[in-house]
Amino acid sequence: MTINESLDMLEELLENSKQVPFANKKVLVDPDRVRTIIDDMHYNMPSEIKKAESVMAERDKIIADAQKKADQLMKTAEERAKILIANETIVKQARELANDIVAKANSMEKEIREAMMLKIDKLFAQTEKSFANGLAEIKQSRAAIKAVSKKKKDD
Repeated sequence: MTINESLDMLEELLENSKQVPFANKKVLVDPDRVRTIIDDMHYNMPSEIKKAESVMAERDKIIADAQKKADQLMKTAEERAKILIANETIVKQARELANDIVAKANSMEKEIREAMMLKIDKLFAQTEKSFANGLAEIKQSRAAIKAVSKKKKDD
């Protein structure tokens, strides 16, 4: 069941509820039914949240892979440095290469992290927009319910 269907059920429940005698605009509702609908809404949160969680998991995997590659590159550089330690010039070159590899790995990790953060921010913005739209729909529904209720009272 979608969020909109749950909201429709909630609206229908309010419309079909009995008014409390001598209480202006108050109705009796079945709290178990309301809880069931709310639980349903919680269960069916917008897919953007699930997407954001997926992106975050993917980001963690990419960062872990980048770290693994950096560790492998460091290990490779260290092994090469041990082999070439006999010659000072070669050792110096190996260290420079290792430092370059580490710098590149760190730079790559930073770029990946920044890109993932931008993507997550974009997904969160989309989720925020979805929630805002949903809230606007709820407000419109409430206003419509109030208008119908007022009209029925006036009649």
